[in-house]
Amino acid sequence: MYVCVCHGISDKVLKKLAHEQGITDIREIRKVTPLGSQCGKCVRTAKEVLQETVSGLVLQQAC
Repeated sequence: MYVCVCHGISDKVLKKLAHEQGITDIREIRKVTPLGSQCGKCVRTAKEVLQETVSGLVLQQAC
């Protein structure tokens, strides 16, 4: 699903950045993508995707 329609950034891109680069928050995402720089409607959804992804990574590491 597209999280940021203005820039074509999907949830898969956000998850990939979290997994491969260890990005865990919106500030870090905005350093490497233009997410939220146009209309800003995507920021809330992007935060949710990142929180779910980071939570999943923590659970995987604990097992």
